[in-house]
Formats: sequence, C-alpha cells, structure tokens
Amino acid sequence: MFRALATICAATLLLTGCGSGDDASDSGGTVTLNVNLFGNFGYQELYKQYEQAHPNIKIKEHTAAYNDHHRDLATHLATGSGAGDIEGVDTGFIAQMREVGQQFADLGTARAAEYLPWKWQASLTKDGKQIGYGTDVGGLAICYRRDLFQKAGLPADRDQVSASWATGWDKYLEVGKKYQQKAPAGTAFFDGGGALYNAVIGQAPEGFYSQDNTVVVATNPAVRQAWNLVVQAIQANLSAKLIESSPEWNNGFAKGQFATIACPAWMMTKIKDQAKNAAGKWDVAAVPGGGGNWGGSYLTVPKQGKHIQEAKDLAAWLTAPEQQAKNFTSQGLLPSIPALYDKPEIAAYKDPFFNNAPVGKIFTTAAKELKPQYQGPRTGDIQTTIRDGLVRIEQGKQSSEQSWQQTVSDVERLAK
Repeated sequence: MFRALATICAATLLLTGCGSGDDASDSGGTVTLNVNLFGNFGYQELYKQYEQAHPNIKIKEHTAAYNDHHRDLATHLATGSGAGDIEGVDTGFIAQMREVGQQFADLGTARAAEYLPWKWQASLTKDGKQIGYGTDVGGLAICYRRDLFQKAGLPADRDQVSASWATGWDKYLEVGKKYQQKAPAGTAFFDGGGALYNAVIGQAPEGFYSQDNTVVVATNPAVRQAWNLVVQAIQANLSAKLIESSPEWNNGFAKGQFATIACPAWMMTKIKDQAKNAAGKWDVAAVPGGGGNWGGSYLTVPKQGKHIQEAKDLAAWLTAPEQQAKNFTSQGLLPSIPALYDKPEIAAYKDPFFNNAPVGKIFTTAAKELKPQYQGPRTGDIQTTIRDGLVRIEQGKQSSEQSWQQTVSDVERLAK
C-alpha cells in the first residue's frame, strides 16, 4: 500500500524513539510491540481485538511519511538498531529489503498457498526465505468527484464515465480537456503528475527494471511513453500541480481541488481520511485501458527486534484472511489472498462514501486481471525521482526534455 500519509514521526521519535527499545514498558510481564508504518493501514480496531485476546501484549503504532519511513528503515537495518518489532514495507521497496533479507526473520512457507503467487514471490529471498506477509494489493481504478463533473457539464454516472475513457489514457485526457473548459473555479482535472504517472506505468508489462534486475528507465519505451502522456496532460493545464504525499496534496482532497485521481484500492482510505466532508460526492470508475497495479504492502519482522516470535505472531494475525477481509470492508484495502475475492461480503460490497459504488466488484475484477510488473531494488526511489522530474515541469523550472534528461541521469546515479 503506497499510502503516503504524513503523520510525521519526528514528534513521536522524541517521545518513543519510534523503535523497539521500549524497555520500560516491558516490565510486569507485558510485551510492547512497536509497529512502524506509513499511512493508514487500518489496524487500530484490530489492535484492540488482539490485545483483548492477548492481555500480555501492548501494541504501539508509529506512522511516518512514505519516503521518510523507508529511508529510516534502511538506516536502521544498516546501523543494526532502531527498527520496530514490525515494519511495513511498500511494494516499491520490498525488493530493496529482499536484498538484505538476512536482517529479517524468516516467516516460513506455510502460508504460500494462500497468497497471489506473484505477491508471495516478491518478498522471497534468493535462498527461499519469506521476509514479509502481504497485506494488500493495489489494483487500479479512477476515483472522481461526481459533483465537480456535473458542474463542469460532464456525465457523472459511473458507467458513462468508465465508458468515456475505456479505450485508454488518451481518452482520459480528452475528458480532462472538456472538464477544464467549464471547470469549477479553483479545480483541475487531476491531482498531480506523479500520481498519474504511477498509474500509467503500472499498466506496462515492464516498468523500471527488466527481469534480470537491470534498470531500463532510459531504454524501455513504455517509461518514456508514460512520461510523454503525463507531460501532455500537464501542458494542457489539467493538473492541480500537487505533490503526492505533501500536506498540500492532503489539503487538496479536503478542499476539492481536483476532480479525478488514479485510485488503487488503498487510495479510498486516503480519500476518506482527508475528505471527510465529501461523503457521497466521490465515485469510482474503471481505469482507462483496464488492468494494472500501483502499490500494496507487506509486514516484516526485523531480526534486531526484542520480541521476534511475538512480532511474527501479530504480523501473521493481522494479515490472516479474516483480518484482510475486515480491512477491505472497513478501510478499502484490497486483500492479497485471492480466495476472498468471490466471497459475498467482498465481491458484493458497495461503499456508501463512494456513492455506493460496487468497489468489491471493481477491485476484485482488477485484481484478477492484474499482470504483475517486476520490481527491482530501487523501484521506490526511481518512482520518486520520476515524480520529482514531473514536478519540475509543473513548476515551470525545466522543459520536458531538460527534465527527462536530468531524470535519466538521476536514475543512473541511483542504480550505481
């Protein structure tokens, strides 16, 4: 789950250290498990249930911004201290953690048959050790504001919206240009270039890496084609120019500053968190062209933790089928366990916040059609580098070609 919510860890660090060294709380037979995450994994109610069933366990969750969280985890692994008992890892960073798999507890292979095969394989080390239980997968759709579409004179019915761009992203841009002609004041068609790019490249058979772990950003035509499409959208003034995961981006949800956003299942949680006053105004349409994935996460157990077995037990429980099913209907996080997809409580689920959109059908269909893209060790960092390149264009600091050349150079430096 590439959920970049910026509950900043800095203040928490001052109080707790954001790690597992909470010796004082381990007195009296109580074991404190520190869970370090990014964004909202929707675990608060599940923690309460677990603590009631395990009176000797106390759970403390610490959340940080997406990039900060993964940078801190890499630092803690390198220095041998500071990591939580459980650490969330996004799909974009799981290959990087897999490279240092010896620093994580082996979770075993007993649950292999439960998971989508590609999801399970992505967190397996070369010697066959499992370092992470999958929490969710992204899938792809487009979340859109019905009220803004209506004010711009566009059809707001989800079937009509889905049909309007069914054949691909070019049609999405055509709808965007129509929207922008009569756009309500202070709004744009989509949030920002980085998020749109992630969705477009997420549909490509090959992304930033080839299967042999070679970075192919400069040579894979799909990477440049996705760049060109997003630049075209920016130059048509369809972007609200908000940087994903920034406070301004979060405010953009609350203030209704954009009409559409590329929407993996986990984005529904983000929208609900940030736009609480917009229930019923949002809806969910099919993604242009169909298929694709963006994000999805894992729970890992670093070996430097003090309570490895207790952490493994909690991670296994939080990611068990029953809990993943609850997290979909309560938070919108799409399970990574395919046996759940045809269960009535999942497949038939409609979300009232999103105008009773049949999100169970939309996202389980997307998950079944999903063709996984290989993720290399620096996928998450490359994603951020490309986003930064698009931001330079949005801010008028560079032309498209200048920014592309710098982006390729920055990626090559990352890959060394």
